[in-house]
Amino acid sequence: MIEKINLNNILFLDIETVPEVADYNTLDDEMKGLWEQKTLYQRKDEFSGEEFYNRAGIWAEFGKIVCISVGYFTIKGDIRNFRVTSFFGEENKILKDFNNLLNNHFNQPQHVLCGHNAKEFDIPFLARRMIINQIPIPDKLNLFGKKPWEIAHLDTLELWKFGDYKHFTSLKLLCKVLGIPSPKGDIDGSQVGHVFYVDKDIDRIVTYCEKDTVAVAQIFLRLRREDLLIEDEIIHV
Repeated sequence: MIEKINLNNILFLDIETVPEVADYNTLDDEMKGLWEQKTLYQRKDEFSGEEFYNRAGIWAEFGKIVCISVGYFTIKGDIRNFRVTSFFGEENKILKDFNNLLNNHFNQPQHVLCGHNAKEFDIPFLARRMIINQIPIPDKLNLFGKKPWEIAHLDTLELWKFGDYKHFTSLKLLCKVLGIPSPKGDIDGSQVGHVFYVDKDIDRIVTYCEKDTVAVAQIFLRLRREDLLIEDEIIHV
């Protein structure tokens, strides 16, 4: 029962990803061929590999992480705060900083990670990019040899599915039906690559990522039938 989980033990998270390089034509011939093979089932004959490259950020082999936002509750008596912070910039440093956070502050058995579609996207992407960057995978991300009940991951999409594996609900739609203010601002996920490479506006991406992290926490509260966070309870650090 999610009502029994101590909110102070949950690390809410969201990541933003972009193609690993800005221009498809900077890939070597082997990588271009591998990209075309990898995406053939999705793009079929409608797009060339080059035309489809703006979507490379959804695959860890061809994308990279430009922002990780995390949020956590600090509840003392009647005072409830939700602290949000972000790691952004060069990917290797982002991953090392996030790794340090998990190893030093969220490494106890009672600690859990929570995101929206995190089990399918965020967590596997993080682990794969850590391997590519030769960074040790922290225990909270490493699933090898663990039994299902030993995996400390929560997923608001999975919680909303109630066992229906055919059902996908976007973060924006779930916020709407649950009466949560929309986390989306002036961009969406498909525009992050353009904002990063063309506009060079990482602050805009960080704001977008942090809003999603807050939204995941709000959904979790709503699933527990608890009051939503108000603006004064959200602290950006």
